[in-house]
Amino acid sequence: MSDEPFSLWMDIRIIFERDPAARNWLEVCFCYPGLQAITAYRLSHWLHARGIVFIPRLIAHFARFFTGIEIHPGAKLGKGVFIDHGMGVVIGETAIVGDYAVIYQGVTLGGTGKETGKRHPTLGKGVVVGTGAIILGNITIGDQARIGAGSVVLRDVPANCTAVGIPSRNICQCNTVATPLEHGQLPDTNALALQQLLKRIEALEQQLQHCFPT
Repeated sequence: MSDEPFSLWMDIRIIFERDPAARNWLEVCFCYPGLQAITAYRLSHWLHARGIVFIPRLIAHFARFFTGIEIHPGAKLGKGVFIDHGMGVVIGETAIVGDYAVIYQGVTLGGTGKETGKRHPTLGKGVVVGTGAIILGNITIGDQARIGAGSVVLRDVPANCTAVGIPSRNICQCNTVATPLEHGQLPDTNALALQQLLKRIEALEQQLQHCFPT
């Protein structure tokens, strides 16, 4: 991942690639709070990396006030990160977000207590995190993985897998590379479990009928 200021160019460019509503540069620069929050983060992180404490936190505070997005200056965001809409997004101090990740509104990348050290999630490259998802603790979300909307993720998610539910379950029979943004078409894990249970019951009933014919 890159900390250079020119990462901002990729932050702007990725919006045109990922959002069909983006039509011109003025609209993107002035009307996309996710871009504004990341721009403030780039500056605050640059100062934070040089040992300045108060000013980066103040910049992050004002950015949260104007955009509704809270990114700690100590977090590490790769290039081309896209925060879509973004209201209510919280990214903790030791969180790491890989290149070209997409984060929708209401997402939390948080810790699980008052532990020190690395205590926030690590997102790989190309990860898509759906609306309202909560990812907690020092866990790893693999490259190209997807997190379903409203999911609560408390354990690692392998690369190219999708995590859904509360708490989340990993489903790896999905194509997250060809259709990374299709996070709204997720399997119903509870329904799948019930279907498997019904099939098992039917199989047992057939065995009983075979053993004890009427």
